[in-house]
Amino acid sequence: MFFIMGISNAEKKLNYLKTVICSRCSQFGRFEVFMTYTYLSLFFIPTFKWGRHYYVRTSCCNTLYDLDPSIGKRILHGEDVDIKDEDLTLVKGKNDEYKKCSSCGYLANSDFEYCPKCGKQL
Repeated sequence: MFFIMGISNAEKKLNYLKTVICSRCSQFGRFEVFMTYTYLSLFFIPTFKWGRHYYVRTSCCNTLYDLDPSIGKRILHGEDVDIKDEDLTLVKGKNDEYKKCSSCGYLANSDFEYCPKCGKQL
């Protein structure tokens, strides 16, 4: 008897449609909310998720924010939520540098050569 299983990372775009005035570039844009997570698949069926992180990207200047997990969970469950500035933590601004791992999607500082999460070269 054998099992086919694996661990992988994924990104899911959440349904959030609100037009805002960006606090970084002062232009109209939208918040694009997405969730990243790691999951265990058994026989190619995702069975268990963990390590959920919620992010917001602005459509005007592509600034990336880390979203408060309680707000992210409410958006995931379909609630109508207003995202405030205090719910956001800046991850990457217009002039900031970061590297995204092509293997797992982790956002690492630009001075890293290897991903601190999975160990692959950035």
